[in-house]
Amino acid sequence: MADVLIGLHHHPHLMMEGIEARAQALGVDLSSVDLDAITLPAGEDFGILSDDDDEVLQNEDPPELEIGFANIVMVDNLPVIPPEKFQKLEKIIRGIFSSVGVIKEGGLWIPVNPYTNETYGYCFIEFNSPQEAELARERMNMYRLDKSHRFVVNMFDDFERYMKVPDEWTQAEINPYTPRDNLQKWLTDEKARDQFVIRAGTSTEVYWNDARNFRPDPVYQKPYWTDSFIQWSPLGTYLATVHRQGSQLWGGDDKFERLMRFVHPQVTLIDFSPGEKYLVTYSSQKPSNLRDKYMVVINICDVKTGKVMRDFKGSADEFETGWTIGFSGVSRPIFRWGGGKDDKYFARLGKNVISVYETDTFSLIGNKSLKVENVVDFCWSPTDPIIALFVPEMGAGNQPARVSLVQIPGKEELRQKNLFSVSDCKMYWQNNGEYLAVQVDRYTKTRKSTYTGFELFRIKERDIPIEVLDLDNRTDKIIAFAWEPKGHRFAVIHGDGPRPDVSFYSMRTANNTSRVSKLTTLKSKQANALYWSPAGRFILLAGLKGFDGKLEFYNVDKLETMATEEHIAATDIMWDPTGRYVATAVTAVHEMENGFQMWSFSGKQLYKVSKDHFYQFMWRPRPSSILTPEKEEEISGNLRKYSKKYEQEDQDTLNQLSDQDRKKQMQLKEEWDAWVAKWKQLHNEERAYRMELRDGETSDYEDEHETKEVEVEVVVEIREEVVAFELDQ
Repeated sequence: MADVLIGLHHHPHLMMEGIEARAQALGVDLSSVDLDAITLPAGEDFGILSDDDDEVLQNEDPPELEIGFANIVMVDNLPVIPPEKFQKLEKIIRGIFSSVGVIKEGGLWIPVNPYTNETYGYCFIEFNSPQEAELARERMNMYRLDKSHRFVVNMFDDFERYMKVPDEWTQAEINPYTPRDNLQKWLTDEKARDQFVIRAGTSTEVYWNDARNFRPDPVYQKPYWTDSFIQWSPLGTYLATVHRQGSQLWGGDDKFERLMRFVHPQVTLIDFSPGEKYLVTYSSQKPSNLRDKYMVVINICDVKTGKVMRDFKGSADEFETGWTIGFSGVSRPIFRWGGGKDDKYFARLGKNVISVYETDTFSLIGNKSLKVENVVDFCWSPTDPIIALFVPEMGAGNQPARVSLVQIPGKEELRQKNLFSVSDCKMYWQNNGEYLAVQVDRYTKTRKSTYTGFELFRIKERDIPIEVLDLDNRTDKIIAFAWEPKGHRFAVIHGDGPRPDVSFYSMRTANNTSRVSKLTTLKSKQANALYWSPAGRFILLAGLKGFDGKLEFYNVDKLETMATEEHIAATDIMWDPTGRYVATAVTAVHEMENGFQMWSFSGKQLYKVSKDHFYQFMWRPRPSSILTPEKEEEISGNLRKYSKKYEQEDQDTLNQLSDQDRKKQMQLKEEWDAWVAKWKQLHNEERAYRMELRDGETSDYEDEHETKEVEVEVVVEIREEVVAFELDQ
């Protein structure tokens, strides 16, 4: 019934076409029939109301429809097909739209032209609920079916609204413009400070790092701001909070207004695209039946509009890749962004495939995945649309492992390296995308032990040359590896003992810029983690967990240690975006000493903040510099010129702190003098009571008392006892 109503309401010309088709089937020539001359028998109207029945129409109650049209959508711009392809098209449409809701039985109607027996190029879909229909319009409008067809989806009720548009144009009411805060205003801080956010207990707090005054400067504080965790966007524009109903984005300099909401019940994880254009939200719902798998729902949303651009649903098995386990058996992040900060591509790992999507249409590139047999891992270049992938050995070593570089979107293989006797492999990109380090663990000939080496790819050079690097002791266990940001050096922690070594290497030598060389090795260090400054040059060698918070601040330019400190039980280490300061924190995984400490890049402790139930510390990221390399080099060469200004500001700050210290000392002395005077007065008031306790003695000083010693003998007890003894024989 709904199908007929839809057809007649939307396309009244179809009713006349149906009459003509019926007349043709009966052999009646409608052109010879005078319709105006047709009269009905007396008393018979065959259910057709005449023009004189307006009063009846006005007095009659409108019919009540059991089901409205709010749950129906019209899908236009479908291909016009002959009858033999009808079933295939229906299956495709049903499969696509079933992903957003349940289609009623008989709820898909594709009208057919009775003359040509071809479809008209549109269809109607009836869902179980208006919410599903609305979701279908939102997510499927402009969906690309193929190169020539994009869906145009409208609500059926919209047509009624369009029919009510008045014939006369009236100017729309324009709401006054309300300007919002500049979301980048915090970057213009006159003191060139950075912000950070902490989460402790039920409170979330944003601060300036006021290192000159040796304290954090409060910016914004809000209790119960998030139900789970907080996260900055990659360029620092937004602060995301996570709730049971979804996530929210906040922005601003000091007010942090809510900018957007993203509805996603039971969301557990979020992830931003590198350019902040998209937000990915993840949820994993526990099944009611223990035999069933966790159900995963992933939404990719436009940050500025809040619109869901693409969603992915399925069991945990469909998203499981077998490595880097995250939540409920699913790798995190499932989708990885590539292609620099343009947010053009994202990809996920599947069984024997890497599915690469483009954000223009949010569909697979070329409508198919990149097939790679037995692929187990991949990662994007941070700056270019290049994928590095790893395939392990197969067939008992007959098919070697390999690392391949693939260009997107053409899916062209740029470079490949076969690897033999591989037990494990890890890939590390340098943040400028200039180098790729592949750490390869290989079996010895007996296959009873392993040794480690590195394959170093020079991405920007012609033909992408590869250099092999072996450690001095190949059997050393690799504990940590890290590239220098914006540089050509890298550091490795290696060794099997309780105090491993730390080695530094350069991808350049003095006479050859295309050859790796070792700079130095630091022996027996209490370190198991590497933290480079974002500006390069300096690195923090940290001993976490078993090393109990040992910190060594090291200058790689001069190859010397600047300071050795410790933060007992430290769990997290975070450099600020400029590389000037570094924070160390003890989170709530430890019950004691929760809080954070702030250090200079050279290892000087600036201040310490204690917080019970301390959960998170996050610096606010900064966007990339808009200065050209030439301009940055010019500024670096004239640092002395600029430093005079800031040295004077630093001196003024120190003088101000000195004045504040003197005032504080005077205040403390005044408070002490007031406290002493108070107790002297109380002492005088209690003098009579003290004399009474001393039997009239007036002095409070013991050396003025006359002491007399009196000996008194007291008989405590007298006891008589007969002792038996024997005389010697």
